[in-house]
Amino acid sequence: MHILEIPSFFTPYGGEFCLDQAKALQAEGHDVRILSNVQLGVTIDAKGYCSLPTGRYEHQREGVTVCQSFQRGVPMLVRHNVRRWVRIVCEMFDDYVSRYGRPDILHAHCAKWAGYAAMQISRRHHIPYVVTEHLSRLVFEKEFGPAPSRAWQIPLLREAYEQADMVIPVAEELVEDIACYFGKDYRWQAVSNTIDVDFFRYLPRAPREGRAFRFCCLANFWPLKGYDVLLPAFSKLREEGLAVELHIAGRGTDSAACKAMLTEGAVAHGLLSRDAVRNLLYQSDAVVLASRSEVQPLSLLEAMSTGIPAIATTCVPRNLRIEGGCTIVPVDDVQALADAMRQTMKRTDFDGEAVSEAVRRLASAEVIGQRLTAIFDTVLRTGRPL
Repeated sequence: MHILEIPSFFTPYGGEFCLDQAKALQAEGHDVRILSNVQLGVTIDAKGYCSLPTGRYEHQREGVTVCQSFQRGVPMLVRHNVRRWVRIVCEMFDDYVSRYGRPDILHAHCAKWAGYAAMQISRRHHIPYVVTEHLSRLVFEKEFGPAPSRAWQIPLLREAYEQADMVIPVAEELVEDIACYFGKDYRWQAVSNTIDVDFFRYLPRAPREGRAFRFCCLANFWPLKGYDVLLPAFSKLREEGLAVELHIAGRGTDSAACKAMLTEGAVAHGLLSRDAVRNLLYQSDAVVLASRSEVQPLSLLEAMSTGIPAIATTCVPRNLRIEGGCTIVPVDDVQALADAMRQTMKRTDFDGEAVSEAVRRLASAEVIGQRLTAIFDTVLRTGRPL
């Protein structure tokens, strides 16, 4: 099967989930490439805005061919930037076909705006398209305002969902979450993002006797991640005289604002490399996340894959609540979070290897590659008039 992946955003602004799924599909024997047009923001990264290449080119990334373009966004001209982004993607697609031939299926990541561009390409070339959706209501709310909203983008994105041959939310709760903007009049099937279960492999932890219990939190320092709940909960454990540490890592966790919130026993690491994240997990006994909103926090899956329990809030989707591995508490409840952390410290029945295997069955590249292949096969087999 010839598959073309089209991400809405990509390096240097994230979007690695597209690369992960491309590699998973490639491992299933498919012919897979990525077509990426990244809109650069001068206020976000002035250095990249000025220094990244201006032409279209190809490069290899972890064995996957990426057809790349960087678009300089014009500040404050959202509609102009969107129209230009979609036009560039459509032009890049024509160039792609001349070089590699017509793909069997288009796999867009996020309706805004890869899904919309895929719809335009689909209509012109009669190629089916699917949309994997990663974005939550809160992301749309930040740009469009609270629902119901009359933002000009909403009818365009609603159409992209409704015309898709399949929408693939990364968690089933996401369908209801964004229904206030886009409705639910489309076909969908939830499929988790993938994590590298071999890299984040199971490793037994050192005995706990004679040392502090070590919690970790892997989340950027911003309000939705709930550090203003986690840190007071951790302080309660310290006030009880428990031997406990908290290590936090992520963008902004080494900022002055974050450090001002830390109490004794809490350590901020800032943004860590992938290897350093794994090392921190191997040195930890549990992971905790006090988020107010999440679509699919892969840091929890990565932590459980290494063999430690997770504590999270009710905003975490059900497919991450691995039986025996994940404890759920209410959002914004300091006491409930402290209680769950205390109970986790006392656990003697946790089977880290079994939880790691459960994560592998949910989110390994092999499993996700097979699930996506089955969906794409069904789309191509059943089809529908375009």
